[in-house]
Amino acid sequence: MGEPRNIENSAFKIETPLVLSEDEVQLWRVDLESIRSDEARWKEVLSPDEARRASRFHFAIDRQRFVAARALLRMILAGYLATGPKDVTFVYSKREKPSLGPACADRAITFNLSHSGGVALYAFARRRELGIDVEQIRGDFDVEAIARRFFSAHEQEQLAALPSPEKIEAFFRCWTRKEAYIKATGDGLSLSLTQFDVALGEGNTDALVATRPDSAEAKRWLLREVAAGTGYIAALCVRGQDWKLNDWSAVARSGPEAGPSGGERPSDRF
Repeated sequence: MGEPRNIENSAFKIETPLVLSEDEVQLWRVDLESIRSDEARWKEVLSPDEARRASRFHFAIDRQRFVAARALLRMILAGYLATGPKDVTFVYSKREKPSLGPACADRAITFNLSHSGGVALYAFARRRELGIDVEQIRGDFDVEAIARRFFSAHEQEQLAALPSPEKIEAFFRCWTRKEAYIKATGDGLSLSLTQFDVALGEGNTDALVATRPDSAEAKRWLLREVAAGTGYIAALCVRGQDWKLNDWSAVARSGPEAGPSGGERPSDRF
């Protein structure tokens, strides 16, 4: 694919249709801080519903990030579908997981996105459920208190065994992996975070350790860490084991510096 999958310039556009094979997952990254100021351009491709959602943000920076993230999702999907960004339609599950609307569904493209701070990640595949999560690393909270509330006993044990300087990043590795799995399954908040275990090791490419009550479920998915840029941690979960990752970071391996970010559970499930 000739298009740059690390988007850092608001002049970005897709010149030719994008190719997505059955055996790959393509990962894109968007530097929202570099492009969010071009809000007028991004608004042009949003649906009326998305524009209304954008208008409800209290702070301009949050609105601009949302608008840019949604616009880029439409532009990339339009590249795969060989259509216009405004012609892309979405439907949502009971758990608010998006998929392509009926007019586009015959192309069998699945996708998921996540954004945190100034970075957005997008994952695309064909005929495969998938989920992605990215988090900006920060240390302004009680790591162990949050872990006791949301992590499984096995995950808490892994975290407790680490030296203090390593706990923050390990926490976010655990968090993003759990969120990616939940988003991939489409179960949302109905799936307890203690019903499955993930590994906390850096760079894991098979991080789903155990699932309950069906232990065989863990082998139906591949959960792995993916690159997100400096100051961020991310994870990708995909149904099946027979796929390869086509990753933006094969070309670019750095991102914006980390800054403050808030919220206990990610709210970017769109």
